[in-house]
Amino acid sequence: FNNFGLNAPAWSLFWEYVANIVYAFVLYKLARKYLMALACVAAIILVVVAYRTGSLLGGWAGENFWEGGARILYSFTAGLLIYRSKWIIKNKLGFVGLSILLLFAFFIPYSNYNWLTESLVVLFYFPLLVALGAGTAATQGLTKFCTFFGKISYPLYMTHYMAIWVFANYYNAYKPKGTELALVISSGVIALVALAYLTMILFDIPVRKYLSKK
Repeated sequence: FNNFGLNAPAWSLFWEYVANIVYAFVLYKLARKYLMALACVAAIILVVVAYRTGSLLGGWAGENFWEGGARILYSFTAGLLIYRSKWIIKNKLGFVGLSILLLFAFFIPYSNYNWLTESLVVLFYFPLLVALGAGTAATQGLTKFCTFFGKISYPLYMTHYMAIWVFANYYNAYKPKGTELALVISSGVIALVALAYLTMILFDIPVRKYLSKK
């Protein structure tokens, strides 16, 4: 049962709301040593969840709802710990170098030890990328590119899910191949980015500006 049937990616937004509420009342004044202890506990919980379920994919359905809490607990506390500790690794990798390092995480093959692989990536590799990202700089042209896609990333995330179902239904009904399939995918990506852009300028940015004044 999908707890977020209207838009499945909203599961992560829900847990981010929870994390920010906890931050506002507890974490913002928590000493760094206690924050580190909390991050260690969160890491243990995350590994246990991964071992019991075989992966770190839960959080959106009734039967795996609390797994989302385990995922956000470590990610949020680890990010906060990196920020407060100023764990910045100076480097000259730039946008391209970091993009290649990020791709490595996506090409890890599936195995019977996937729970361990995913745990190691989340616990160590992703925080490393965050520290590297904070310690590098992009060229002026790439800075504009990164800024744009940084702004559009969340609107794109929140609107992409329906496109998956539309494409899946179309593919199952018409079985497109070759050039037709390439055209469908490319036009679909362009349309999806355009929808995300409209969402960004008509809703996301105005709402953020409004709330920032409160």
